[in-house]
Amino acid sequence: MRYFVYILYSASIDKYYVGYTHSPQERLEEHNAGATTSTRRGRPWKLVYIEPYENKTDAIKREIEIKKMKSTIRVQH
Repeated sequence: MRYFVYILYSASIDKYYVGYTHSPQERLEEHNAGATTSTRRGRPWKLVYIEPYENKTDAIKREIEIKKMKSTIRVQH
């Protein structure tokens, strides 16, 4: 089964969310239905990026890599 790393964007709270799934469209619908506590506040979410992986392990590794990059990026004002 193929897996995907995906990035969602919420314009209402100006935030990104990174996750992995085997079905990006279904997962987006779940996020927008409020099924995920961590993304409920930012609805509606828009799928802005996706990467395919041959297995779950590689998708999880990439998700963690992206989350680490996201948390270390600092915007200077």
